[in-house]
Amino acid sequence: MSRGGTTSAPRTAGVNGTASRKTSGARLWFVIHGWLALPIWAFLFFVCLTGSIATVSQEIMWLASPMERANAPTNDARLLGYDEILAAVEREVPGARVRFISRPVKSIFALGVQVTRPDGSSAKLFVNPYTGVVQGEQGTFDFRDFTRALHGWLLMPFDSSFPIGWYFVSALSVPLLGSLITGIVVYKRFWRAYLQPRLRIGKGKRIFWGDLHRLAGVWSIPFIAIMAVTASWFLIQAILSDNHISISTAGVPPVVARTDVPVVAEGAPAPRITLGQAAEIVHAQLPDLEPSFVELPDSAYGQISVGGRGNYPLIFETVEVNPYNGKVERARRVSDRSALELVTGSMRPLHTGDFAGVWLKLIYLLFGLTLTTLVFSGMMVWTRRTAIETVKIVRDRRHVRLGLEATE
Repeated sequence: MSRGGTTSAPRTAGVNGTASRKTSGARLWFVIHGWLALPIWAFLFFVCLTGSIATVSQEIMWLASPMERANAPTNDARLLGYDEILAAVEREVPGARVRFISRPVKSIFALGVQVTRPDGSSAKLFVNPYTGVVQGEQGTFDFRDFTRALHGWLLMPFDSSFPIGWYFVSALSVPLLGSLITGIVVYKRFWRAYLQPRLRIGKGKRIFWGDLHRLAGVWSIPFIAIMAVTASWFLIQAILSDNHISISTAGVPPVVARTDVPVVAEGAPAPRITLGQAAEIVHAQLPDLEPSFVELPDSAYGQISVGGRGNYPLIFETVEVNPYNGKVERARRVSDRSALELVTGSMRPLHTGDFAGVWLKLIYLLFGLTLTTLVFSGMMVWTRRTAIETVKIVRDRRHVRLGLEATE
């Protein structure tokens, strides 16, 4: 009887020791998993923060640079037509060849005019839309381009394919969408946070960061869904493009027929319609289209391209006009696109919010910062929990080592 008692105690101790070692091993792997996940949290935070800045990068440039502002000389000043703008640029920058004229969605911004100088250099001019004065110029890569490149593909260069940075950033759509779905499942009756938001400040850091994470998450649900879905398309777009798969129904770009190109003496200019006439032709055929950009031909066989937004503000509609006879060679409208093109073509403007003015951009900025706060608070909760588990493991292993030394 006593022998049974003496033999059963070591067996129990052995089982408990094995279980303790298994528990300790599981906790160790949990801690390793936590610290390895920290770079992903930091990367997601970086992408969300740079995306928020990129959303209002043009507005930041407007605040910092007076040359980008459209200041009217009088309250009743009218906007100049495309022909007047072209004449003003040619007068102020002699010899420069205008390639592209763009009217921003927001009327507070100056026109953007892309030009090529006789020496082959390119520049973007900022032209006052009321006076035609060239208020300044800059290179083709500005702060707006920098922030978008930093956010979208980590400034990695494009070559024959999409950069690896594009894949890294767009791949975050997978955990972002997964966190949205699992968060809704885990957070029971999440809609209560809309009616009774709770943020406990005086009850410790863990409770504060947990409340902030849940509150930011609930209020960001629609925005997170938009960002996750649109970023998923960016990932699919890169995969399709790099594998030379196209879903476009645009077909081959039209060119001017050889018979339409007039024969003129060497050095003499060919007779062409003006940009104002081209805009009038487009307006007559498509009354609901508000032209926001004009692209001039780059060769004798090129078309005048006039584009803008119609009744569906997420997609640009374009019209190709023959520069010699004013004939509309092709009009590509929303109705000319397939259902798949309508969906995929809406992804980028939905992602950036750049299609309905300043107020929408500010709303996107607000939700972008909320999403950034959500990621940061989640990172703080995760890091704090991992740090606590790390301290526990170190303390337990120290106790075990001291216990072994004591038994020896």
